[in-house]
Amino acid sequence: MSLEEFLHNLHFNIDKANQPNWEVDWEDAPLAYKLYRGLPVVPLSTEVPLTLTGEEPPVKLDLNRVGHFLWYVFGFTQMSQSVIPMDATDQDSFPLQSYRRFAPSGGALYPNELYVYLKVEGLPDGVYHYDVAHHSLVCLRKGNFDSYLARALGNRCDISSCFGIAFVSTMFWKNFFKYNNFAYRLQGLDAGVLMGQLMEVAERFGFASGVYFQFLDTAINHLLGLSELEESVYSIIPLSVEATIWSANGKDQYKNIISEELKQELSAIQPKHFQRSLRVKEYPMITAMNEASKLNSTRSFRVIEERSIPERVERTETLPHINPMSYDLAEACRNRFSPDMDFVLGKVSQQQLSTLLQEATNSFSYRNDLDEAYRSNNPRVTIYSCLYNVEGISNGAYYYDSANHSLREICPGDHRLHLQAGMTLDNVNLLQVPLCLHVAGDKEFYKTELGYRGYRIQQMEAGMLVQRLLLAASTLGMGGHPLLGFEANLSDELYKMDQQGKTSLIQIPIGPYRPRPWLSGGLHS
Repeated sequence: MSLEEFLHNLHFNIDKANQPNWEVDWEDAPLAYKLYRGLPVVPLSTEVPLTLTGEEPPVKLDLNRVGHFLWYVFGFTQMSQSVIPMDATDQDSFPLQSYRRFAPSGGALYPNELYVYLKVEGLPDGVYHYDVAHHSLVCLRKGNFDSYLARALGNRCDISSCFGIAFVSTMFWKNFFKYNNFAYRLQGLDAGVLMGQLMEVAERFGFASGVYFQFLDTAINHLLGLSELEESVYSIIPLSVEATIWSANGKDQYKNIISEELKQELSAIQPKHFQRSLRVKEYPMITAMNEASKLNSTRSFRVIEERSIPERVERTETLPHINPMSYDLAEACRNRFSPDMDFVLGKVSQQQLSTLLQEATNSFSYRNDLDEAYRSNNPRVTIYSCLYNVEGISNGAYYYDSANHSLREICPGDHRLHLQAGMTLDNVNLLQVPLCLHVAGDKEFYKTELGYRGYRIQQMEAGMLVQRLLLAASTLGMGGHPLLGFEANLSDELYKMDQQGKTSLIQIPIGPYRPRPWLSGGLHS
């Protein structure tokens, strides 16, 4: 199967993308977190702040503050236990126990890992892994790597002004063991959700941040000591508390840097880690996609020019202007809930819908290395929605025009049964859902400019927007459940996306819900 065919099937015909006769070996499942062995460990404070109400003024960084930041981004936050019947007629049941984080993950498998390069008071400069299970930092390399990182990013960032650099990686086996090749799509989305959470938390801590999707992969993986057959970095996020040069000026920016040459400056490290699985199967299509997506030279870095899309003439619904919300991010994270059959149909006010869309898209505006500097670029991922029972708005399918804060009607009517028919699992009753949103993007994932790397970038950007939508829904007292088990062709046809060269990337039912019968407790002091 060619890579082109693989990505097409991954989106439109998953049965053809997956390996045949796949069986999940739950007894040999990997851990949802990475555990290093035999390396220096730095414990982090568990006395985390219980509120995050607004942007804090920049202060001198210390280890406690960094630890609080990492916990809100990716730490264990809650343990829950629920009882699930074996089937509808069975009187027996079994307990399902899970550890929650503020960033959701498909199947709660968390294929991503978080690494940080830190230069803060109370900690030797160096590269660390965030050990989620023990809320600690594991030292991989000590030293100052400003120059190395600057060149791996093509001299486009002033690393010396940053107190830290976050690296979001993907461990391929962690969700391949369950989802087979479909894991490749999930991994990018999960990485994006984590990135969205990281940037929201960074803002509350008063940190400036941005995303580099393009870097010298092999050089970065070499710095962290990662085996590219099992794990690879997907994004790099600088963090600072002072003005940072995003696109460095000077001749060094245009000097071509080769990944294999840069990595020769550092000796190799091969830290040991534990993942629990004894029988790790091969995933040749995922490793092939990862290899095809790698950038080996800084001359491969690109920006994306805006494309003109033909305007459609359609009925427009202007949404009410909403002042920016002031809310406690910590509370929104704690209250975030993914209903399954727990949705309860209720009327949604126009004010609530307006707030949801405006908050999510405003916070999604972020600094990155794909947009041309000093230009206001349109987002590459956008929101479509099927609305039902929204006060003052006719039932129908709409496109959300974020620039004008308005809805463009595409197809009037109640489309809930139509969307329900397109779901591959009946785990959500869409008849009980007033808002069914679809995040959409370029059907060819900007392949001309970005090659196969464009696919995983697109999935990450979709995931970032999804997390913003989930947090905004939580502040409004609603739940959201991201779904990939839907027929993309069906929703694309409904929204007439072919005319725009777009496709639906993920489906998110959002609405009121009833409490779920479970036991849960927060993991913080």
